[in-house]
Amino acid sequence: MKKISILLLSFTMLLGTTACESELDLIPQGAPSSGNFWKTPADAKAGVNAIYALYSDDNMYGRGFFWLNNASDDIGTKPRQNAERIKNFIVDGSESDTKDIWRLHYEVMKRCNDVLRNIPNIPLEEKTKKMMLGEAYFNHAVMHLELAYHYGDDRAGIPIQDRNDPTNVYVPRAKNVAENYAYIAADLVKAADLLPYFSELTADNYGRAHKTAAWAYLVRTYLYAKDWDNAIKYANMVVNSGKHALLPNFEDVFKIKNNWSSEYIWSVTSSADNTSLGSIFPGVCLEDKGWGAYNGWGNFYPTKELFDAYDPADKRRSATILQKGDSFMYFGQLVTFNEGKYVVSSSNRTGYQFKKYMEPFGYAKTTSGGIDIRYVNANGDKPSTALNVPLLRYADVILMLAEAKLKKGQSADTEINLIRNRAGLTSISGATLTDLKRERRCELAGEWTDRHFDLVRWGDAEATYAKPLHHYNGTVIYPARNFNPAIHHVWPIPPDEIAVSKGALSQNKGW
Repeated sequence: MKKISILLLSFTMLLGTTACESELDLIPQGAPSSGNFWKTPADAKAGVNAIYALYSDDNMYGRGFFWLNNASDDIGTKPRQNAERIKNFIVDGSESDTKDIWRLHYEVMKRCNDVLRNIPNIPLEEKTKKMMLGEAYFNHAVMHLELAYHYGDDRAGIPIQDRNDPTNVYVPRAKNVAENYAYIAADLVKAADLLPYFSELTADNYGRAHKTAAWAYLVRTYLYAKDWDNAIKYANMVVNSGKHALLPNFEDVFKIKNNWSSEYIWSVTSSADNTSLGSIFPGVCLEDKGWGAYNGWGNFYPTKELFDAYDPADKRRSATILQKGDSFMYFGQLVTFNEGKYVVSSSNRTGYQFKKYMEPFGYAKTTSGGIDIRYVNANGDKPSTALNVPLLRYADVILMLAEAKLKKGQSADTEINLIRNRAGLTSISGATLTDLKRERRCELAGEWTDRHFDLVRWGDAEATYAKPLHHYNGTVIYPARNFNPAIHHVWPIPPDEIAVSKGALSQNKGW
């Protein structure tokens, strides 16, 4: 990872010298690359690594779409105007916290298309060329999928960039999101054919795309497309590959030493050598101001509704959520949550905190009293850590397989019980969709799997959001909300993107 980290910094500087940033800001589908680039193997390497550079952007996997997941019943957010607007579905797409998500995703897709268009013409060893092309297909598909289900539906999809002509930037929306899903699936199939298994990568290339990650994203794509047969097919390919397994202890999944464990499929990668890279999400979830020891941002907290969803015997609850009276390690000291010096701040709406991402903050400070930068970035204004933040892990694949099988009327007991047994819960028989929904919620709480859109695609959002949300002491922190499934199943496209599209983009109906 040290080598990749250094390369990413150089690519960021490279992009600043080879493209007009103001033009990129204005054109939603991206601007053409410099004609002086894409000549040598070094150019190819730089271009591919540039794809990954934006993953660490605060508005990507630092916060980004998680602001929109704030709509879910699992999340309480410290008082912020935009967070309140999101929670109550009264956004217009111009909110400062979320308006850049669309642009950043399309910029990554543009970089992927630059690779796909130019690398075939560069003299490269065939194995290297296949890997680079596979990485581009994969990352394009991940970005494309995230935008597709957030903004597209059966009335209109999202624009599909012109892969062959980068000057054709004013691309209209796809006829419907099914067109997007088909395009995404085709890219992922190509990626899987080109990419090696993760086990075939050398350590300095960990964090790059690999075969089972492509298959896993095919599962997610087909789940959103409601193509249960293909979701089952590709989930079984991941399972039968023998490359992945659940760790015996759920809590261990979220430890730095297990960044690349058998449960790893795809994450925002971090580096113990340079924690200024990677996702700031662990620091974003840390208690606001970090009790004076570190600049936690305190943006997202678990609700009582999420806490109560767990069986008291479920080991995942204490590994996922800190409640009043819980002990935890904080910069080398065993402390008690929400008691004494560690009482939560007034900006904590729920009285809980996510524990999943706390391990990096458990290590002692240096002898001089500074932050140990092997684990946490010393700059609290960029609170990244050495912990990978998972975007899709093996347990998710198991649960998606279970969901697809249940939708087909098949038994999913094996899959459901794999997840339950690891959590210390007894096996069940005749598992239903209700069981699946509970396991998915408890397993993936506070992760980037997007609880809000689980509720949307299950058709449960309207009824769920009609109920208030609570502080741990039972007081209401959010009253019942009005979710209109004819409008709020997608989010509004940022008006700035519509304004510069020369009529190519239209807003989602009702927003």
